[in-house]
Amino acid sequence: MAKLILSMDGLVLKEIELNKERLTIGRKPHNDIQIDNLAISGEHAVVVTILQDSFLEDLNSTNGTLVNGQAIKKHFLRNNDIVELGKYKLKYMADSAGHSIMPDAEQTAMIRSDVGRQSQLGSQSGELSLQPTENLSRSQAGVASRPSAVPAAAIQLLNGSNAGKLLKLEKTLTTLGKPGVQVAVIARRPHGYFLTHVEGDSYPLLNGKAIDAQAQSLEDHDVIEIAGTKMAFILQA
Repeated sequence: MAKLILSMDGLVLKEIELNKERLTIGRKPHNDIQIDNLAISGEHAVVVTILQDSFLEDLNSTNGTLVNGQAIKKHFLRNNDIVELGKYKLKYMADSAGHSIMPDAEQTAMIRSDVGRQSQLGSQSGELSLQPTENLSRSQAGVASRPSAVPAAAIQLLNGSNAGKLLKLEKTLTTLGKPGVQVAVIARRPHGYFLTHVEGDSYPLLNGKAIDAQAQSLEDHDVIEIAGTKMAFILQA
């Protein structure tokens, strides 16, 4: 299991296992990792863990979050990354042994703004498309793909000019939404597909009801709404 090692001035203060899908960092007591220091915002950052991969997001903190010396808003964590929050550091240590059980080589796919072309993040059209962006940890480790018993699935866009378009969920992780507005992830697991909120003040809607911070199991013909775009989750025989 991956973990974070909290330290200050080279002194290790705590080791935190990433055994929750959503782990918050901040000065307030309700955070999973509480850092009682005025340089840390009340709710400073969050780590979202999906399967064997973790994403760090700064929650609009006052002093910002650095990873390996660079300011970030959202960052895919890699082994030995150093997260800096004021004088405190969090070292991310991945459990590389866990990657061998993944069903196939992982690749994030970002839902972007125009089905017909490969646009940049933040496009103005508001429509959605499917575009691979980055090979993740298991493919970097060189582990061969394994077949998955989980049935194939897709999402079908229900509104906008691209209504009716069918986008296959061919990767282990598929990211949906608009960065900076609302982002969620559909993860394919050995026992089905799950929707998890990643970014944004409001949670996606599943069949008209807002999900919470926990992963939500998806059923055939569920309707998902993210950043104003409605889509149907469809299992394919």
